[in-house]
Amino acid sequence: MAFEGLTEKISAAFKKLRGKGRLKESDIKEAMREIRMALLEADVSYKVVKDFTKSVTERCIGADVLEALSPAQMIVKIVNEELTALMGSETKHITINPNGPTVVMLVGLQGAGKTTNGSKLAGLMKRQGKNPLLVACDIYRPAAITQLKVCGEKLGIPVFEKGQISPVQIAKDAIIYARQHGHDMVFLDTAGRLHIDEALMQELKDIKATVSPDEIMLVVDAMTGQDAVNAAQSFHEWLDIDSVMLSKLDGDARGGAALSVRAVTGKPVKFAGIGEKLEDIEPFHPDRMASRILGMGDVLTLIEKAEKAYDAKKTAEMEEKLRSNKFTLQDFYDQMVQMKSMGSMQDILAQLPGGAGLKNVQLDEKAMAHTEAIILSMTPKERENPTIIGASRKKRIAAGAGLKVEDVNRLLKSFEQMRSMIKQFSGPGAAKKMKRMRGFGGFGGFPGF
Repeated sequence: MAFEGLTEKISAAFKKLRGKGRLKESDIKEAMREIRMALLEADVSYKVVKDFTKSVTERCIGADVLEALSPAQMIVKIVNEELTALMGSETKHITINPNGPTVVMLVGLQGAGKTTNGSKLAGLMKRQGKNPLLVACDIYRPAAITQLKVCGEKLGIPVFEKGQISPVQIAKDAIIYARQHGHDMVFLDTAGRLHIDEALMQELKDIKATVSPDEIMLVVDAMTGQDAVNAAQSFHEWLDIDSVMLSKLDGDARGGAALSVRAVTGKPVKFAGIGEKLEDIEPFHPDRMASRILGMGDVLTLIEKAEKAYDAKKTAEMEEKLRSNKFTLQDFYDQMVQMKSMGSMQDILAQLPGGAGLKNVQLDEKAMAHTEAIILSMTPKERENPTIIGASRKKRIAAGAGLKVEDVNRLLKSFEQMRSMIKQFSGPGAAKKMKRMRGFGGFGGFPGF
């Protein structure tokens, strides 16, 4: 998870402050030393760290903090504000050309994830009602055009390519094609290199001069830390980039690139790749990211994920089934699928306030997979009416799931207990019963929950 180590160390520094009543200047300076070391270990640029801790220290030593009734909370508030400002203060979006099409030129080093994440971005725009076109301008890397076509096919987005001709000509022809075919967004997937060289930059400058993109977006690998920042600085000097997308942010335990890029280039981070699937991309929200770094969670993003997974019609049907005690194993499976679309349970926990402190909690995701396998091994009739499942059916279901009959028995027993509980709390006086109940554990001991 991004920022895991940084969150732990900053939280530890804050914990020491909370243990004190009134704070002295020396207490604040000691906490800032720990935060400075945590940021440096997260591979944040030294200059960025120096300026950040200086700004925070100056604000913290002010009378408002030292005289406050809860100085530790005031310091957390100040650090949160400064972190947000460091990453850009507010969420930025793609610059849309009102006369269309909006041309986004994707640039970056080879291996940064430019092709995949550019496709993710085009997919996100499509889900928002746009009609994007992907353009294969990388004619050098083996299978680059094929990779873009595969991504485009999965997303249902057309790919414009003309083989091995000049990338500048391909970009120029793609804009004409987009206008003729009603595409309001064009994403140019340009060539990368293992390192920055003059030939690469000249080609990118030629493309820029020819098509005048509305936005030049640099894709950098968040896992490369300070190297990502150096690449961003070089690309900005050559091309005057407009924005940054961070790839692989989900796998970066340090997170230094996210904190440094904005400060070094002065350009906003607009999007972040957060997983391997083509749907795993989200806008970069500096305020929410600051909250996550400080262990305060990211409830707004969690709510947005829930809304995407939420099916109003199915939810209404589910409520009716629960009220009439007609909840089936098929219904339970549908709920599992809906929950899985929000990400792993560890990811969901991480976005809750205090979730960073639960990283050592072992969530049995394997048990959930076993539950899913057992249900999928049943016939539709068995899922609707589990009472018909006898000994021979249990053997068949267990074999189909690659598990033991005992596992099937355990699931069926848990399901019956859950149904009994639902029945108990769906009758008259249900609200009072729910109020009296303490420690209700979701699915009544269902495997994996």
